[in-house]
Amino acid sequence: MRDTTPPEAGEKDLFELYGDERIAHLTRLCARGFNRSLTLRLAEHGVSFGQWVFLRILWKEQGLTQRELSERANLTQPTVHTALGKLEQQGIVIRRTEDGNKRKQHVYLTDAGKALQAVLEPLAVEANEAALQGLDADDEDGLRRLLILILQNLATDEAEAEARGQRVPPTRGGTV
Repeated sequence: MRDTTPPEAGEKDLFELYGDERIAHLTRLCARGFNRSLTLRLAEHGVSFGQWVFLRILWKEQGLTQRELSERANLTQPTVHTALGKLEQQGIVIRRTEDGNKRKQHVYLTDAGKALQAVLEPLAVEANEAALQGLDADDEDGLRRLLILILQNLATDEAEAEARGQRVPPTRGGTV
């Protein structure tokens, strides 16, 4: 259900503004909006959106290596290293080596990091609810199914490109 309240003076009707945009662009704008909404809420607790990404992963599974965190967050290892350093300074995570392998550092939440879950996860729920206002349960389920289908299609497209020898180029000027 779309809110049919007319826009305030000076506001543009978003349906008029974005009605002919590609789905990819609209999806990017929505993702940015979700991130900003959550960022506003997290800031009150001294946690950045970048840190949130790693906390979500670690709340599900601890003891991951920096490389595993990099893969799961879809971020470069230097980015992960920097973020973990900040989380460690805040007393939210600890890094330690295991099994005599001094090169691999495994990441664990501290008690403070574990306690943040009860405080921060409701903020993500709030941001999600704000974004989905006006959608009923069927709309939300349908949107979820469609987005998952899009994710599957894009994963298939990337796998087919890789099978042809094409790889997604790095985003930081490096070479593959």
